[in-house]
Amino acid sequence: MTRTPNVILILADDMGFADLGCTGSEIRTPNIDALARDGALLTAMYNCARCCPTRASLLTGLYPHNAGIGHMGADLGTPAYQGFLRNDAATIAEHLRAAGYRTCMSGKWHVGGDFIAREVDSWRVGDIDHPTPRQRGFDRFYGIVDGVTHFFSPHYMLEDDARVDTYPEDFYFTDAITDKAIGMIEESVAMEQPFFLYLAHTAPHWPLHAHPEDIARYDGVYDKGWDATRTARHETMNAMGLFQTNWQISPRDTDVQPWAAETNRDWEARKMATYAAMVGRMDQSIGTLIAALKRLGQFEDTLILFLSDNGGCAEFMAEDGWAKFFPDTTHDGRRIAMGNRPDVMPGDALTYQSYDKPWANVSNAPFRLFKHYVHEGGISTPLIAHWPRGFAQQAPVHAACHVVDLLPTILEVTGAGYLSELGGHAIQPCQGESLVPLLRGQAWEREQPIFFEHEGNAAIRLGQFKLVRLHGKDWELYDIEADRTELHDLIHGEQDRTRDLIRHYQDWADKTGVMDWNTALPRLLAAWEMDSAEG
Repeated sequence: MTRTPNVILILADDMGFADLGCTGSEIRTPNIDALARDGALLTAMYNCARCCPTRASLLTGLYPHNAGIGHMGADLGTPAYQGFLRNDAATIAEHLRAAGYRTCMSGKWHVGGDFIAREVDSWRVGDIDHPTPRQRGFDRFYGIVDGVTHFFSPHYMLEDDARVDTYPEDFYFTDAITDKAIGMIEESVAMEQPFFLYLAHTAPHWPLHAHPEDIARYDGVYDKGWDATRTARHETMNAMGLFQTNWQISPRDTDVQPWAAETNRDWEARKMATYAAMVGRMDQSIGTLIAALKRLGQFEDTLILFLSDNGGCAEFMAEDGWAKFFPDTTHDGRRIAMGNRPDVMPGDALTYQSYDKPWANVSNAPFRLFKHYVHEGGISTPLIAHWPRGFAQQAPVHAACHVVDLLPTILEVTGAGYLSELGGHAIQPCQGESLVPLLRGQAWEREQPIFFEHEGNAAIRLGQFKLVRLHGKDWELYDIEADRTELHDLIHGEQDRTRDLIRHYQDWADKTGVMDWNTALPRLLAAWEMDSAEG
């Protein structure tokens, strides 16, 4: 008898394309690499360039604006930018629960409105514009509802509907959410229900926090600097035959100085070592999860999907910038040294730093730009799919896909239907296309264009061509199959194609409710000021 498959969807946070062993990295990720080796590695999976939009799209099978999160969590006054999931969008959990699945989530939610971490006492978790996972189809939830947390001392966590008030001395978020996820799986197996688990990591998103023994694994590894590390990753990719062609690596970002000019080399190397430790710890946790599946007799019947929500993050953790939004003490009252201070080595609970643009440029090799942007460095992630009973291992797959395709893929695998109505609301038609034929080694090509927009950065990919622009800049056109590192702009020689792609993009943007960023930004700033005043 054929068993109904389980599904585990694992999402990394702010991890670049080149941060896995199977995509050329020196970071040790043997468990993820094994899933890629024995399953399928899709090299042209796209996300939505930022945390909230990708999570909204992934969960609903809709583009972020259609799901209600055209920007982030702030309400900018339109359905496309309300900052939390719309009622005419149904989550994977809602579809699968209706089909008899036990639905579980452990990790980061970040599709339930805006929060200011310093002001947790004013949070309205669970009200109409701050829905929790339990209100959007999940039977079980453990984790954070906002976008970031202290790995050793979270400022706000929930278990189901109750706030978590105490933490053990050895608490570390990556480990904790994995342990809770395994417990949820054990419950599902005991109940003899197929399960859907959404394991949404915060690793390796800042702050740079890791166990000392994990950091020690990378002592000296990054002393050679970002230039040499980035070059080595690209050479490894080419030697692996990772892509359909060995594209030229994009130049070092213009805002990044040569490693030879860096004066704080020990500190910079420690930042990247801590980041690598966070990725490595996430891989260890996935190994623990896989061991539990095998122990429970579920591994062969479980589809595991792994990807990242955006490219590597170039955000600088300034004490008077991002850092000012987060608590500067731990839950037991110890003072945290906030911000990227060269006199403070990152990693432990009393630091709060980011790895910054030079190392993000390494994470996104060989591509251009970073999280926030819709050039390839901001939107490219490997998708790893593993299902022993469902499909055989295969060579890397290069067809262009998007996170919007994951929901219809999961529904086809599970045999669940797509809800047309939920809670009295008609659900929008799914905008993704199932990847099941592709995962089974069959010929497949996405029928519709893929669209991107975030903060005025915009793109459309249709077939092998991609039209892309930075906010306020001119359009650029690239043949992505020949030049995925976006070095040779074809815009002047392809005027007819350019006009056609612009027409497609503008039609989508108009129908979707995309707001001009020059209009949206003042609304965002006003929303932040209002939130601060109310807090």
